[in-house]
Amino acid sequence: MIELKNIYKTYQMGKVQVKALDGVSLSVGTGEFLAIMGPSGSGKSTLMHVLGLLDKPDKGEYLLGGNTVNDIPEEKISAIRNLLAGFIFQQFHLLPRMSALENVKLPLIYAGRGASDAEAERRIKDVGLEDRGNHRPNELSGGQQQRVAIARALVNDPLLILADEPTGNLDSKSKEEIMSILRELNDRGKTVIVVTHEDEVAAYAKRVIRMRDGRVISDEKKRYGGRFSSQDQVDKIFRSVMSSTERVSLRGKVLDCLRQAVVSMLSHKMRSVLSILGILIGVAAVIAMLALGQGAKESIEKQLASLGSNLLVIRPGSSRIHGVSMEAGTVTRFTFRDVRDIHSLFGLVKKVCPSVNGKGQIVYGNKNWSTQVEGVGVDYAEMRAAIPVLGRFFSEEEMRMREKVAVLGQTVVRELFGDQNPVGETIKVNGVNFKVIGILPSKGGDSWRDRDDNIVIPITTAMFRVFGKEYIDSISVEIVSPQLIDSAQEEIKALIITKHRLDKKDEDSFQIRNMSEIKSTLESTTKTMSLLLGAIAAISLLVGGIGIMNIMLVSVTERTREIGLRKAIGANNKDILVQFIIEAVLMSFIGGISGIILGTGAAVLITLFAGWSVKITVSSIVMAVGFSVAIGVFFGIWPAKQASKLDPIEALRYE
Repeated sequence: MIELKNIYKTYQMGKVQVKALDGVSLSVGTGEFLAIMGPSGSGKSTLMHVLGLLDKPDKGEYLLGGNTVNDIPEEKISAIRNLLAGFIFQQFHLLPRMSALENVKLPLIYAGRGASDAEAERRIKDVGLEDRGNHRPNELSGGQQQRVAIARALVNDPLLILADEPTGNLDSKSKEEIMSILRELNDRGKTVIVVTHEDEVAAYAKRVIRMRDGRVISDEKKRYGGRFSSQDQVDKIFRSVMSSTERVSLRGKVLDCLRQAVVSMLSHKMRSVLSILGILIGVAAVIAMLALGQGAKESIEKQLASLGSNLLVIRPGSSRIHGVSMEAGTVTRFTFRDVRDIHSLFGLVKKVCPSVNGKGQIVYGNKNWSTQVEGVGVDYAEMRAAIPVLGRFFSEEEMRMREKVAVLGQTVVRELFGDQNPVGETIKVNGVNFKVIGILPSKGGDSWRDRDDNIVIPITTAMFRVFGKEYIDSISVEIVSPQLIDSAQEEIKALIITKHRLDKKDEDSFQIRNMSEIKSTLESTTKTMSLLLGAIAAISLLVGGIGIMNIMLVSVTERTREIGLRKAIGANNKDILVQFIIEAVLMSFIGGISGIILGTGAAVLITLFAGWSVKITVSSIVMAVGFSVAIGVFFGIWPAKQASKLDPIEALRYE
């Protein structure tokens, strides 16, 4: 079954080289019961590890069923080891967080057969522990733990059983029970190799090899017997593994890794909570900050929409003459003729709306309120997104006839009418009766004033019946398209200079303000603020990711022997890598989901207590959780790689 030819193995112990195997040649037939004996340091354990494909020789040839395995990739070697050999260790190497039944099922996962309860229960019953399957290792005696290890070695029905000092930690009675089980397995046709230094253990074997200083010094065949297994079974295993590209189903592997991740997290609750907490805070911060930024953006966009689109605002007077700030109207004054002239710029100007402003005392019944009164043209409603939510706006005819009609802002309605419908009611504006015909949409407030605290009346009525003004305070001009704003601004400027016969020195006697520039600046500022808030929150996620990496590195160190065991029973480097990455991703994902809940709650609290506008979007949630999982993968890869690169022999010896 197995043939070794001139096998050498040297270990580097500090500055000293130790020859563990020195030119060993050996053949092991199917169905043999072989005992390897020798003093400590003779190389007997190393020989067993080489026979079981746990260790690779430095030189020499290893033949399995006549096939050379020296140059086979590690992944294939792991598969052969999983199906060919079952290991029984002196230290038992049972995973403490798993029950006896779960420990027995482990090799099935890496064999691609899935965690079959039936097969594991059958093996547990074979070793007489059917009533202890749900007990953890610390709830079992030493002999019972070794029986569980034997059941685990048998669950894949291997051809070869390798036992390294299987009775070293047992009492006399347990020792006899374990050796009786091994002899019975050999009688059924299993090849058994036992490493021991005890003559009473070697007495069970049919062949005894003695070693000293890495060499075989004697090979004694005491007797024959037993049903030898067919050589065809070895060839079948070899061909099956070498022809298969993937022996483990993805679903089974992922589910097993998920189960192991959950068990690991539950076994170290505080450590897991601290790891998850970093991601949780990061995700919550991202969602809350993005919600705050998005809310601010929408609030500003709403205010900008109320200003209108593609607007130029023309005001009389100069904001600065010889470095001195002046009041509006100090030089140039505008009339309805200017409005008509500007409106005549076809192809550039879409709508024109003159306006005047002033304070007004509003009285209704026994209530009065001081507010801003705006006299505007009929195009004001469409230009400034001020179409009434209730009632209507005034008409061209009403403006021409200087009708006393008014459209009220939301604040004025609340202060004078409460929940009453004001449409059709009569109010006094500076002592003049006005009929309420509509209610303006809510505009919100800014840092200067409440933009809902106003009323709108026809400009002609405002100028000649309320304020007694002869000139227009400002003219709003809606341009045909954003691309024409600059050229329209120059045309209007030239038109005003021409019509008012202004000298070169008087060209600063009026202002033209481009509202698109203000909108663009505000939108850019809001976007920058959102990115800044998101970046600050992302730093929290980064810190959380580093925390997960540290925890995973600690986990790798703590679970070194577990990793060695998993490799011994058939796990390859990829299996270990996937398992640890899934653990990191699971912690990140749990932190991400918890962060969504916390971040959403924080956003709601910000709205309730600070009164700030916030908006949680699906994209921000997806981005935060996606980023948290990516953090888990990114920071989990290095610890996972460290785990996957561990040598199984060194890992099993780790203390």
